Amino acid sequence: MRIGIVTREWPPDVYGGAGVHVEHLVAAMRSLPAGPDLDVHCFGAPRPDAVGWAVPPGLADANGALQALGTDVEIAAALSGVDLVHSHTWYANGAGMLAALVHGVPHVVTAHSLEPRRPWKADQLGGGYRLSSWVERTAYLAADGVVAVSNGMRADVLDAYPDLDPARVHVVGNGVDAEAYRPTPAPDVVRSLGVDPDRPYALFVGRITRQKGVVHLLKAAEQLPAEAGLVLCAGAADTPAEREQVADAVAALQARRSGVVWIEAMVPREQLVPLITGATVFVVPSVYEPLGIVNLEAAACGTAVVASAVGGIPEVVADGETGLLVPYDPDDVAAFEAGLAARIAELIADPDRAARMGAAGRERVLTEFGWPAIAQQTVQVYSAVLAARD
Repeated sequence: MRIGIVTREWPPDVYGGAGVHVEHLVAAMRSLPAGPDLDVHCFGAPRPDAVGWAVPPGLADANGALQALGTDVEIAAALSGVDLVHSHTWYANGAGMLAALVHGVPHVVTAHSLEPRRPWKADQLGGGYRLSSWVERTAYLAADGVVAVSNGMRADVLDAYPDLDPARVHVVGNGVDAEAYRPTPAPDVVRSLGVDPDRPYALFVGRITRQKGVVHLLKAAEQLPAEAGLVLCAGAADTPAEREQVADAVAALQARRSGVVWIEAMVPREQLVPLITGATVFVVPSVYEPLGIVNLEAAACGTAVVASAVGGIPEVVADGETGLLVPYDPDDVAAFEAGLAARIAELIADPDRAARMGAAGRERVLTEFGWPAIAQQTVQVYSAVLAARD
């Protein structure tokens, strides 16, 4: 079985959960006994373990969505000879869809997020959002199989695309590398990042985008007890305006309280893991999240999680056992922000309880979210899709 994997992100250019997912899924499938042969195609420069594709020269000044689609056309042409194409995110869905048509092979997409669930992108991207939405919708409806990373995501897929045959939508969860992400106490590393390891702190890790709810967390921080620190590993803003909004909010918060640290960078894993390990609580304030791989990374490091009860998050954060969930109502964000503050404060005030939750989270990761099992389930989807074609 020869599979063409198409992804925008591939190491070293990984900045989001979808990229992390593809990186580890491919490694796990390559490690399976008698696993499939994988040809990885990604956006960007050539890689030693993947074929990189630059934006076609004629599209150098085009809208970003057009650039992605142009790159997809070139990737699709190169997928001749594979038995099945598996694409990740709308950026790559176009390549899978076109390859399926041209080469007559089945196409599987993994749903990491959905364009209809991110309407704010219309303000940011204009016509680019209309094009990305069209690519995603067309690819999903034509796909031989759709992989949802949670049951919540499966429900969202079928709600967003009601014409899609439910039998084609499979649930294969996200995973985490429990060796790479494991409890690693290293106060000196934490201190080198400008964070006081002796002070209890809440930690956020993610991109600056409306989806991740960073602004809500900053407002919630106003209500935290004085002894609580807040650390934001937040970069890769969707727009300059969103970056400026966060910068202004952080500056205002720092003027009123101590212990607020903003690390505007992609922190390398050897520093990130000790930073997560040292946190009393890891916070995921997303307003939309198919699953949120960071929830698993925090749990793998033995850190309790406070997260919004949206999308697939309740499937990975066991409320009251591995962390605490906060209801999110878009019509009452003040209540959401107050809830975040209250739940974070609970665990800051009771570090022993937080530690027990963290230990339970680590145990759950080891038993339910290992990549080898996820890789095997993915190969089973491939086999089922190919069998349906016979």
